Amino acid sequence: MKIESIRLKNYKAFKDFEVRNLPNLMIIVGANGSGKSTLFDVLGFLSDALKNNIRQALALRGGFKEVITRAMSGFIEIEMQFRLTLASKERLITYLLQIGEEKGRPYINREILRYKRGAYGSPYHFLDFTRGSGFAINNEEDFDKTDEELTREHQKLASDDTLAIKGLGQFERFKAASAFRHFIENWHVSDFHIEHARPSREAGYAEHLSTSGENLALVAQYLFENHPAVFDEVLIKMQQRVPGIEKVSAESTVDGRIILRFKDGSFKDPFIANHVSDGTIKMFAYLMMLNDPSPHPLLCVEEPENQLYPILLQELLEEFRLYAEKGGQVFVTSHSPDFIDGAKPEEVFWLVKKDGYSTIHRASDSPEIVALFEEGDKLGYLWKENYFANSHPF
Repeated sequence: MKIESIRLKNYKAFKDFEVRNLPNLMIIVGANGSGKSTLFDVLGFLSDALKNNIRQALALRGGFKEVITRAMSGFIEIEMQFRLTLASKERLITYLLQIGEEKGRPYINREILRYKRGAYGSPYHFLDFTRGSGFAINNEEDFDKTDEELTREHQKLASDDTLAIKGLGQFERFKAASAFRHFIENWHVSDFHIEHARPSREAGYAEHLSTSGENLALVAQYLFENHPAVFDEVLIKMQQRVPGIEKVSAESTVDGRIILRFKDGSFKDPFIANHVSDGTIKMFAYLMMLNDPSPHPLLCVEEPENQLYPILLQELLEEFRLYAEKGGQVFVTSHSPDFIDGAKPEEVFWLVKKDGYSTIHRASDSPEIVALFEEGDKLGYLWKENYFANSHPF
């Protein structure tokens, strides 16, 4: 599964926002305050709403009035299109979530999963709920049946602030809802912090790198013990990507803690994580995430250039691209011309904020940027020299 498009209405700076034909690797640039973090926050909002409910997801962001676009009334709308295989054929599915507030209490006004069977006619709804009541179809793959022959299960949720895909997505018979719920649950929105990854950790168990990276040593231990070939691949890449690194190991201490040791070829003894550079730790963490034996369908990484040497940024971009080529989807925000220098026009999008609202543009839609790129100019240089801001792609 991959996200094909995102449409937002009244979500913070996104008053009326839409981006289509999203690539597997999407690099988002823009000035501070242009909306890069907000775009990721939409994905985080859906994840939080699925774990809890929309009331709690909004509370984490200051409440409904802090999320809805300023000076606007009505509903917050989030719409996504993604591809899903049903009845042995890939279908383009649309998910719509419409959120309102009444007497200070947020609620889900409408939640829909739909698919258009043909070029004409009304969309075919897998799931359709209003204010906590609605239906879901449990024989979705019977595309040859008429509307009257499809089996609709009518349900009433415990509360109108709970996502229907949260409850119905637990059941395999609701295939579209189940697939979309699983998709959201496996997103990884990285908020990596060097200071969290450095300390040794109590012995434990972790298969996937957490969003902040505090379980890095545990994940290294898990890969070393359960997926040695993957761990060796990460080590080889560390040796290739970070000059001087000879070996990385996760070791148990006598008091039951896990520490990371890095061996520099120039020194006899290894260093524990507290004594190696921020860039080395961060590159190792990204390589662990990008070589996960059970990869995430979607990775979101904000400003990976922080703490990394400029020479490593091209190497990291290539790792993101390899991950995307294997079928994952990667969204990255960046301010670094060195990082963007390795990108292609179809991978780069830029956000512009005007009159308080954000819009998005694609580098490949700008004839000027494409022409300069084909003549040998790198996108990071064009970004630094303000060609993006002065370009008019539409």
